[in-house]
Amino acid sequence: MSSATERATAGFLVWRLSMKWRVAVDRAVGPLGLTHAQYALLASLYGMRRSGLRPSQRALADQTGLEPLYVSKLARALEAGGLVARTRDPEDPRAMQLSLTGQGADVTGRAITLVQGLLDQLLEPLGGQGSPRTRQFTRELAILLDAPLDPHAENEKEQS
Repeated sequence: MSSATERATAGFLVWRLSMKWRVAVDRAVGPLGLTHAQYALLASLYGMRRSGLRPSQRALADQTGLEPLYVSKLARALEAGGLVARTRDPEDPRAMQLSLTGQGADVTGRAITLVQGLLDQLLEPLGGQGSPRTRQFTRELAILLDAPLDPHAENEKEQS
């Protein structure tokens, strides 16, 4: 660990790790014609499909943590590229359901393989994907992701 990272805050390190991951995924899936955000949407859709789900754009936004408007924009671009099909939800005509096309499933499968290789590299210093340190790290990341963040609450305290 460098002296700069030894003095860094947890927030800075989380940001740097997320940027490192995003850049690595962008580079890995770029040759497949994808961006990191498109990969996140497709891989989530792929996983949800394997669970028998055909999610709405809103459900996919909730799953990925992306803004619903951004998911809509990504889905339209992926539809134009032949990777995703968007159809009206028969139970809610305002909602759009998403599904992978055959081409989308193929590209996503190849992208997942590439990203899993990156994950192997990233987690090697912790002992690899199945190591006790990685399992503990994963539990701690889940705790942080479950912690509520309300940027308005801090602003309201300052104004009081």
